Amino acid sequence: MPEPTVTVEAIYEALKSVYDPEIPVNVVDLGLVYDVQVTESDVYVQMTLTFPGCGMGPYIGQQAEWAIQELDGVEEVQIEMVFEPPWSPELISEEARAQLGI
Repeated sequence: MPEPTVTVEAIYEALKSVYDPEIPVNVVDLGLVYDVQVTESDVYVQMTLTFPGCGMGPYIGQQAEWAIQELDGVEEVQIEMVFEPPWSPELISEEARAQLGI
């Protein structure tokens, strides 16, 4: 049986296709992804939202799960939304800051 080919890097790349519908920047560059773990063919992602009451939370979580499921070798995906530490604009990547003009 071949070794799973799922890598943390591949997960981050997949997550770059997921956007907060209210902000034209992907969740990775927004700094919303706090942790990614791969155990054989199972993936765990800990992420947050720009604010805890964000109505787009379930949508963003579902999009993240679907993006990861597309990768070869992935069986189970667990997305956990956390609010500690709280997200702040300092987590936005330099590239995204330029894109947003901040």
